[in-house]
Amino acid sequence: MTDRRPVIIVGGGPAGMVCGFLLARAGLRVTVLEKHRDFLRDFRGDTIHPATMELFHELGLLDEFLTRPHARIDMASVDVMGRSYRVASLRHLPVAAPFIAMMPQWDFLDFVAQQARAFPGFDLRMETEASAPLFDEQGRVSGVRLASGEALEARLVIAADGRRSVIREAAALPLEDLGAPMDVLWFRIPRPAGKALQEVPLGSIGPDGMVIAIPRGDYWQCAKLIEKGTIEAVRARGIDLFRREVAAITPALADSIGAIQSFDEVKLLSVALDRLTKWHRPGLLAIGDAAHAMSPVAGVGVNLAVQDAVAAANILAAPLAEGHNPDPLLADVQARRWTPTVRIQALQRAAHRRVIEPMLRGEVTRAPFALRLLDRLPLLRRVPGRIIGLGFGRQHVESPRAGPPA
Repeated sequence: MTDRRPVIIVGGGPAGMVCGFLLARAGLRVTVLEKHRDFLRDFRGDTIHPATMELFHELGLLDEFLTRPHARIDMASVDVMGRSYRVASLRHLPVAAPFIAMMPQWDFLDFVAQQARAFPGFDLRMETEASAPLFDEQGRVSGVRLASGEALEARLVIAADGRRSVIREAAALPLEDLGAPMDVLWFRIPRPAGKALQEVPLGSIGPDGMVIAIPRGDYWQCAKLIEKGTIEAVRARGIDLFRREVAAITPALADSIGAIQSFDEVKLLSVALDRLTKWHRPGLLAIGDAAHAMSPVAGVGVNLAVQDAVAAANILAAPLAEGHNPDPLLADVQARRWTPTVRIQALQRAAHRRVIEPMLRGEVTRAPFALRLLDRLPLLRRVPGRIIGLGFGRQHVESPRAGPPA
């Protein structure tokens, strides 16, 4: 290798951190730029799927990963009008961890960062915001400019800075908006003494919409779905009505919902479903949410982001380590991940049309036929369980390891 410039990864989410770890493991110099001072943000997904944990198993890290506090879900259920329906089983999956680990994403990212720091080429720079890509005279992306004004040169820039990626926008990568009918309101509800976190369903559908309740130690991180663009109308109706709607959808939260005193404690997450039609240009590759924003349906966003990261490392690590130009290989990353992305997004769009949109219009009075069928026929639950747990086009770690950690 004669080019000593690092690979720069913009964004310290699942895609950026896993990709940075695997490239550093292959002996490359990698700089990950994360604009926040830590990973502690509620808007990040908590679902670590079996496909992701199988990658840790392949790396010999699964046992250590599972020492982090987490809850395990091997049977996905949803409550509709007060009745529970079992819709997906993961127990049969041929992997080391056939369950979803409900782990706060900050713990997941801390774990990956800890493993990556064992390699001398890994550099994680917190509180460092990239504001734009740099271009050379031929129009190739050659680095990034920071919000501080500093310019950082790179062999390759990987945009992993999320669904509002400033790097992909500045690089004019073409974006296709697939539309999403809902937004999400996030809020915390404390767990009263004597109540088990498992007493509250993970997902509940009622006459006033849908509520997700993610267990996090001594509180639930909750999400209520609303029609896209209606946040001002929701606020205008008042916090009392909001609390009553949540309690009507998920009665097990009724004793605790009073902890929400005002809409200052309720945060809006704007849902997007989109994808780049081209993930790359010379010197630049987009992965994760920067390449394809996912709907919250089935909580698959983290898993797809990690699979992108593994595919990128599998294709790029060895050629980069040998000093080759990565540009001719960037299209291969998109080609490997395009079909899995399109398939999952098609399923999410179908769920939007058949479940989410009728629910938001108040048209759901009973469980949809598909949910009732899955509840009645246990063998059928294996199909959604496999799709949720493993996705499509599952990746295995093929990128090399340069040697033992320093």
